[in-house]
Amino acid sequence: MSVDRTLPLIVAAPLFGAALLVGAGRRLPRSAAEVLGCLFAAGTAALALYASAGTPSSTARPLEWLGGWRPHGGAGVGIVLVGDRIGLGLATLVSLLVVAALAYAWRYFDEPPRRHAGSFPALVLLFQAGMCGFALAGDLFNAFVFFELMGVVAYALTGYRVEEARAVQGALVFGVVNSLGAYTTLLGIGLLYARTGELGLAQIGSALDAHPGGPDALVVAAFVLVAAGLLVKAAAVPFHFWLADAHAVAPTPVCMLMSGVMVELGVYGIARVYWTVFAGPGGIPAPDAHRALLALGVLTAVLGAVMCGLQRHLKRLLAYSTVAHTGLFLIGLAVLTPEGLGGVALYVLAHAGVKAALFACVGILLDRFGSVDEPELHGKGRQLPWVGVLFGTGGLALAGLPPFGTALGKAVTEEAVGGWATALFVVVSAVTGGAVLRAGARVFLGLGPVPGSGAAASPPAAADAETTGKAEEPETRGGRLSRAPVSMLAVPTALLAGSLAVGLVPGLRTGIGRAADAFTDHAGYLAAVLHGRATEPAATPPPHWTTAGVLWGLVATALAVGGALLAVRRPLGAEPARWTTPLRRLHSGHMGDYVAWFLAGVTLLGVLVV
Repeated sequence: MSVDRTLPLIVAAPLFGAALLVGAGRRLPRSAAEVLGCLFAAGTAALALYASAGTPSSTARPLEWLGGWRPHGGAGVGIVLVGDRIGLGLATLVSLLVVAALAYAWRYFDEPPRRHAGSFPALVLLFQAGMCGFALAGDLFNAFVFFELMGVVAYALTGYRVEEARAVQGALVFGVVNSLGAYTTLLGIGLLYARTGELGLAQIGSALDAHPGGPDALVVAAFVLVAAGLLVKAAAVPFHFWLADAHAVAPTPVCMLMSGVMVELGVYGIARVYWTVFAGPGGIPAPDAHRALLALGVLTAVLGAVMCGLQRHLKRLLAYSTVAHTGLFLIGLAVLTPEGLGGVALYVLAHAGVKAALFACVGILLDRFGSVDEPELHGKGRQLPWVGVLFGTGGLALAGLPPFGTALGKAVTEEAVGGWATALFVVVSAVTGGAVLRAGARVFLGLGPVPGSGAAASPPAAADAETTGKAEEPETRGGRLSRAPVSMLAVPTALLAGSLAVGLVPGLRTGIGRAADAFTDHAGYLAAVLHGRATEPAATPPPHWTTAGVLWGLVATALAVGGALLAVRRPLGAEPARWTTPLRRLHSGHMGDYVAWFLAGVTLLGVLVV
């Protein structure tokens, strides 16, 4: 089977699996439904790996016009799937993480309602189909459809434990904020269609290129609206408020997917839309796009890192670390060079494994002790030594310890950005990694003052279980675990090993470098999709380890370890520090506030682009 013909199967296989589980799940026992879910997810991963390995070169762009509706004279109405190495690599990453999440969730939840044994794996397969479809879509409208399929399923997965009020509230916040992003994206697509009469990425880019001289107000507005919707999914500040609320209540396997790949898909969408549609002479000038992405990236990285360090709820801590690293990804994209994109691609690939592994460890704590509150778990993690090793290793990898792939991606991106941004990368990595190490030191080593029965042991008066992580209901069947199952330990171990491999396998980083060259070749993409002509982009040096990158990674790791040791020496007070009050008030949990910040973010993005 050719690679071209494989592309639709990567999307269709999980859709068929979900339909089969919904239809037959009423008659299947739970174990059979879970086996089928894992088989379809693994089959999709195999198809994506086959397509990626079967692509003749890193610069090739296999594509499939569904139904044979090819363009004529540069115009067309067909739907195209484009399988360049970045898109196929992302589809592979998505599928492998779905396999990991389903394996972790094996007999995980309380017994599902009668005749609904296939509901959870079916939802996860739909989630996989939406993410893979978005990674491969060469049509802007259908990319939107796939993204919203992914979003709708994510709402349902976030509120999967519908009997809990907090789960419903978190899913509702997630749904409302992301729906606003969807409306802006759809409006932006409508503006582009009004201008060009096309919906294909290549066709829109070609139509804009036909009118050089810079964008007018309509094109600028279209870019701002489409980008705003993608930035909501990416959880960039000030569109990020939904993320921590959703992670606090979503089941652990769902958190593994949301922080591991879903948020990163928003970053990918920004890169894909800019380089295929707006990078030409009729699109957004590079200095304007650079200014917007850099400003939002810095704001996201700083705010995410600060909020990460302030958390005691372990799921919220990891959620805000995702926000901080999203900011670093945006800063890397802001360079608008293949070197920057290659570094971000490596960073995303390794970060996905590390973050999913950390959430898996937190899930074990939740299901063993019924809490994800850092003070309440003080010292209890001694009963789970291997989980402590994994959690600490994940914290070091998040900080940028060589030779993990996170350190390589950070180093390559730092080199591409240069200047003061290197210091920002080091500080943000150190703060987020240090927050994880601090929590690990308290929970698994019992370091620091033991929380007593006074004010230091009690949460602030305004806090509740959603904020502190206390008195959480275990997610596993039969209540709290007496011991962690082998599957729940094997998954984070494999994920961290994969992140380490990203930094050690030379062929992987070389391939990503060549793929980044092709991804950023605006004219080459248009020629391949519209005219079937393969072009060779200008080659750039592939990502590689440098002495400076290794040293900065070691510095960030040392700062993270030192900061964690200093932090555990201080008792957790009943009230947060005064200087944090404004930041905490921003994250109020009120829907109206989040909607207001969404509108402010769209305005800010427009000001930065103009």
